[in-house]
Amino acid sequence: MNLVDSSGWLEYFMNGNLAEKYAGYLHKNVEVLTPTIVLYEVFKVLKNQLGEESALEAAAQMGETNIAPLTDSIAYHAANLSLEYKLAMADSIIYSTAELHRARLITSDKDFKNLPKVLYLSAAG
Repeated sequence: MNLVDSSGWLEYFMNGNLAEKYAGYLHKNVEVLTPTIVLYEVFKVLKNQLGEESALEAAAQMGETNIAPLTDSIAYHAANLSLEYKLAMADSIIYSTAELHRARLITSDKDFKNLPKVLYLSAAG
């Protein structure tokens, strides 16, 4: 199972430099885990930058993945990870979701770059 974070979905939907790399991890929706906080972040950015129609189209596509709601166990684990790795709230929730679902976190967010079990994608390599 792969968890593509907000940076990855935004690269994909906005046809960024890493869009093709992310497309390879997003082609099988049944193998993609999406935390609800990622839905929020991606929808907000897309609506703001591309408009509501684009945001709704993206939401429909993301909705076909395995949606992971924020549970109490994810929240408590996220708080511990936030303290351990100095992560912001959203990042710690995303990382906690990946860990507790045994998913590989795929990202371009530098805040995750050196964390265990993270696949960091960079335009440079």
